[in-house]
Amino acid sequence: MSHAAWKKRLARLLRRQKALLGRRNKVDPTWENGWFERYRDPVLTEAHVPIFWRYDLDPARNPHLLERLGVNAVFNPGAIDLDGKICLVCRVEGCDRKSFFAVAESKTGTGGFRFRERPILMPETADPDVNVYDMRLVHHEDGWIYGLFCTERKDPAAPPGDTSSAAAQCGIARTRDLDAWERLDDLKSDSAQQRNVVLHPEFVGGKYAFYTRPQDSFLEAGKGGGIGWAVADSIEHAVIREEKIIDAKSYHTIKEVKNGAGPPPLRTPRGWLHIAHGVRNTAAGLRYVLYALLCDLAHPERVLHRPGGYFIAARGEERVGDVSNVVFSNGAVLRGDGRLFIYYASSDTRIHVATTTLDRMLDYVTNTPEDPLRSYACVVQRHELINRNLATAKRRRLKR
Repeated sequence: MSHAAWKKRLARLLRRQKALLGRRNKVDPTWENGWFERYRDPVLTEAHVPIFWRYDLDPARNPHLLERLGVNAVFNPGAIDLDGKICLVCRVEGCDRKSFFAVAESKTGTGGFRFRERPILMPETADPDVNVYDMRLVHHEDGWIYGLFCTERKDPAAPPGDTSSAAAQCGIARTRDLDAWERLDDLKSDSAQQRNVVLHPEFVGGKYAFYTRPQDSFLEAGKGGGIGWAVADSIEHAVIREEKIIDAKSYHTIKEVKNGAGPPPLRTPRGWLHIAHGVRNTAAGLRYVLYALLCDLAHPERVLHRPGGYFIAARGEERVGDVSNVVFSNGAVLRGDGRLFIYYASSDTRIHVATTTLDRMLDYVTNTPEDPLRSYACVVQRHELINRNLATAKRRRLKR
């Protein structure tokens, strides 16, 4: 490639990315259920990753201007409001399958996200991670910003020749600015494996509190399936000795296979608001959806409201990607004006945002009926709604 052609190709790459980064995201006008707004475009994709993270921009070393370190996907971000910007700590997956963390920032929260200059160089423990991903961010009462994430290593119990069995635990790190990170000990528990662990934002009885997801193996929740609750005396050397399941998986529901906590819970006047994920089996494989819970302010381990069904499920192009028919969230931001931004990934490929207000969300959580768990009871529930609406319509006609 001539030098002129090399420069022309680079200019084209930069121009395309600039247009992508400057694109205004608009509300999807075809979506309407009142719960939240969907947006036309993802807020982050692999194409948003800076050119200089992927290409060697020295013509002598890269005369054909080829991508050297490819990126496969950007998904499953933790989220926090910091210095007037919404910051996402994204899971960036290279073409080599290894994931790493990178911070992207936006003032609006619905578009215009730009990555900081470099991805996070997360310190390792004495037992190095093979893979890290799905960070939950929480600004804790103790003043630190904590990131809890899945740390994955090869399963030491795997038989010879098995190169796919993994062991997952909860990694813990803390920061003040999302740039410099201090790695703490991994969480220790009696469960064989841990995934989707979330730190409660406040002390509970002077202790650090965690929402856990005990698992018998990397893929199977097993006998202890559900969202757990546990406390630890220390965060630097976090050890939990007892886990109590507060939201269990349940037969023939959106969480029949497994379920787990999503973003850290949000403090509201009515209780702690949770966005969680549930997994069910289908003929086409596992389906991941998001659902909501509300827990007691004074006793965060006590669930007050469990609206039936899912809150967000994959729709349209969201259903297509590396792992189809999946939505997953581990980041949400509630701003002072009551606007709620829920960041979710679709099909392990890209990041979207759903926006709503705290008032609407609390209405949804507290007034949506719970799943009665039987078809007959579900129809009775729907008859009751229909009967109320017909009675209301009749009264309106009589008043005319």
